Amino acid sequence: MTLVSIIIPMYNEARHIERTLRAARLAADHAGICCELLVMDNGSQDNGPALAAALGASVISYPGIVVGALRNRGIAAASGDYLAFLDADIEVPLDWLALSLDAIAHQQGDMVALSLTTPAAAPWFAHTWQARNHLTHVPVRDMQWLSVCNVVLKREWISKAGGFDEQLQSGEDKEFSLRLRKAGAKLICLTHPPALHWGYEGSWREWIGKELWRQGSNVQLLQQERQWRVLRFPLLSILCWLLTLYGVLGCIWGNTWSGLPALSMSLALPLLLSLRQTRWHRDPLLTLRLWPLHWLRLHLAAVALLLGLIRYQARRPERG
Repeated sequence: MTLVSIIIPMYNEARHIERTLRAARLAADHAGICCELLVMDNGSQDNGPALAAALGASVISYPGIVVGALRNRGIAAASGDYLAFLDADIEVPLDWLALSLDAIAHQQGDMVALSLTTPAAAPWFAHTWQARNHLTHVPVRDMQWLSVCNVVLKREWISKAGGFDEQLQSGEDKEFSLRLRKAGAKLICLTHPPALHWGYEGSWREWIGKELWRQGSNVQLLQQERQWRVLRFPLLSILCWLLTLYGVLGCIWGNTWSGLPALSMSLALPLLLSLRQTRWHRDPLLTLRLWPLHWLRLHLAAVALLLGLIRYQARRPERG
């Protein structure tokens, strides 16, 4: 019988881990396969490890290492021919593994993920930010890279492409999936049914902190990948930041004839990003809600890039 090793990094996830493990176990039973649940604990201070162990998961503790290293330790401990990487705050649907394994068996993809959505209780900015990537106009999307919050792949791809980069504080999943794609893997996202992301950002402070942390490894990614796709967003963020700075200073100094056009351009860039991401949603309200979030994200990315140049990495805030 097929054995899937489900690797779940965890740090202080007591409020989510039981839901995550139960959903993963049900998905394995529904698919008619065996699974081993490997919870890779990063030194949790709550009772998450005890809860996970009570549900039959193998809890392996590695305090203080980055999430990429946690996943690599999980790979080393795994016994399955198939590996699944799952975040501790993700509730997968019943047919997660059945659909993912079927897609791999029929050569639709080599690394398979499900789209994500948020619970109804999520604030508008968290729901909007998640909804931008939840497309339903096609059942399967070919991807340039994938977040590994809920992915399935054959173990042999680890042998071909290697594991996660343990030098990266964030962005290790993007670097890993880009490397898999270079090795010949096809990356796909199944748009239905979506998995549920319970670790949504519950406050503006958390949203800003997460974005600053997510963008913190851009300098390292640029050094490793040297691809236009990796380079274009940091350059766009610097351009937007400079336009905003020039526009504000121009207006303060009385040069509104140059300041206002610069500010207009700094607003146009995130609007274009919003329009691009929502072109298939056909939801004008989603486009408008994304606009200020993209503006804020561009400026946060510029700050993170500058911090990266002096080798400073923002810390990830507590999960929601």
